[in-house]
Amino acid sequence: PLRRRARCVGASGAEAGCSVRLRVNPIECAAHGLCAELLPEWVSLDEWGYPAVDDQPLPAQLVKDAKRAAAACPTLALKLLHD
Repeated sequence: PLRRRARCVGASGAEAGCSVRLRVNPIECAAHGLCAELLPEWVSLDEWGYPAVDDQPLPAQLVKDAKRAAAACPTLALKLLHD
């Protein structure tokens, strides 16, 4: 049987015991900029409006906002990766 890795979500919605990274699929991204509006602490836009994100794990206090930004992405180009 296939097993799914247990999610480590705490009461605040932040990941507990694992790191979460934000990734952008550059092929799917259409430069709407919504991610930078919803998560300006972690996402900046380049001169053409495409997002640039830090490769470091997200701080726990930003995970909930990062989930909201990923869910709101019109092209679903923003992904959360759980390490």
